[in-house]
Order: sequence, then structure tokens, then C-alpha cells
Amino acid sequence: MEKVVIIGSGPAGWTAALYAARAQLAPLVLMGRQPGGLLTTTSIVENFPGFPEGMDGYELMTRMQKQAERFGAKTSFGILDSADFSRRPFALVVDGEPLTAQTVIIATGASHKHLGVPGEHELENKGTTYCATCDGALPGFRNQPLVVVGGGDSACEEAMYLTRFGSEIFLIHRRDSLRASKIMAERTLAHPKIKPVWDSVVTEVLDVKQDKVTGVKLKNLKTGAETVLACAGVFIAIGHVPNTELFKGQITTDENGFIVPQLGTTTNVPGVFVAGDCADHVYRQAITAAGTGCAAAIDAERFLAAQNV
Repeated sequence: MEKVVIIGSGPAGWTAALYAARAQLAPLVLMGRQPGGLLTTTSIVENFPGFPEGMDGYELMTRMQKQAERFGAKTSFGILDSADFSRRPFALVVDGEPLTAQTVIIATGASHKHLGVPGEHELENKGTTYCATCDGALPGFRNQPLVVVGGGDSACEEAMYLTRFGSEIFLIHRRDSLRASKIMAERTLAHPKIKPVWDSVVTEVLDVKQDKVTGVKLKNLKTGAETVLACAGVFIAIGHVPNTELFKGQITTDENGFIVPQLGTTTNVPGVFVAGDCADHVYRQAITAAGTGCAAAIDAERFLAAQNV
């Protein structure tokens, strides 16, 4: 039986593992389908404290893993099949094999919603990105026309942030008005650098042959007209999907599937804690995920101590 099982291996998971390992709880980290989490798809991370020159996302996650393992964290490439939180110890099934745990930290993260158009996947990290705060300051985007896709608060925030770096920001939205809150929409549309493109969708990200983003193909949903808009970057901000489907019906989530913490990192099930982007629809940064990973490990440690485990 494991004292602590951590589901997920992004910044939240590895930070939780580090703190739990240093508390001599020998946590087991289930690395899942994407070891290292979404951060491994980021070519350079420039906003994680302690790395003034920036750090490759994969390398940063590898360092976190080694640090946690140094203090006794255990790792498994296994994928969680099911989890029964109806009684303790909790019953998990990993790659078809049973596993029991006194406590569980859910750090499964969230996945970006994708457009699903040609060129999007091929040009990811080559001009296509899903996080302006992560990538907007990169040299290739400076003083260049940039595209943001979306119409909610997140898209407006991305567009506003990018005005610091891009020469002009084209905000592509499929409707003729923004879904964002009124104050955010007004602030966004009032900015001289932001140019809305209404009633339009991106049908292709260009140019795979050049191995970098050079523009997007657009289609006007009202007229059917197709155009090409030149740009150096495409920032897709149409939302996130938390990786929490496996816990549906057991762990309390909001209407979008994000886990709702009760007190600190506790969930509605005593002994089950949550950290990172699967419970965060606001910040979604590596450093905030790491912070909640720390908190979840401390909460789990105190829970176990209270149980004399």
C-alpha cells in the first residue's frame, strides 16, 4: 500500500512529489499519457523563477523529476484506469493492476482546446501556441503582426498581453461581438493595436512548407469569403478541458469539469487532494501549479499524521 499516490507529472505533480518525498512518505507518481505535462510542449520557459536565461520545458520537467527522485519519490509510467474513492484505503487500477493508497493527490492538469485545422499541430511551437503569457515575449513575435483566436475573457487577456510585443493584434472571433465580460471587451476593443475580425474562423495555419507560421486562412461565416491574413504567430485561446473525466461522480467539479477545492487543496473526499491546472481555470501557470503541488503535499502529510499513518 502506498501512503501517497500522485496522479500527474507536471509542475504540480513533481512539486508535490518533492515535498512528500522530503517528508519521507515515498510518494508514487503516475506519470500518465504525457509525462511532464503540457510544459514539455513548450520550447522555452522564461517566466519560471530561477532561470534568468530561460529553460526548455522538457528539461525543466526532467530536473523536477530528478529532484523529487533524489529524495525518494517513485515513478511509474502507468496510466490510471479507474479510481474508487468510496472508502479508504483508496482502490486504484493502473494498467490493469490494482493499487491501494492512503492518500491521493490529483494533478492531472488540463488540455488546450484545439481548432483542429490543417497546420495547427504541425506548427505548434513554431508560431502556433496556446499561451501568450508563456510565449508572447519570444523574439520571433516581437514587432510582428499576431493573431489571437477566441472571444472570451481569456482571448481578450491574451490579446491585451500581446500588445506589449506585437506590432498589431488581430482578434479572430466567429461571432460579431465578444463573449468576454463587458469591461474586458470594452478595454480590448479600445486598444489601438487590437483589430477585431468578426464572423470569421481560421481554416488553416500557414505555412507548413516553410516550417513556421506565416499567416492564417480565414473564412467569413456570413459571406463565405476566404482570405489570407499574414502573421508571425497564432495564439489559440478557445478554452481548456480539465483532465478530470475519470473522477466524475466522485470528486466535486464545476460545470466545466474543473475540480473545486474545499479548504486549501482538499476535495470533497477526505484524503484526496488536488493541485495544478485541473483545479485552476484562472492562472494556469507553471509556478502557480507548483505552488499548489507544494500545498497538496503538505496537506496530505498533515492528514496522514492526524490519522497516525
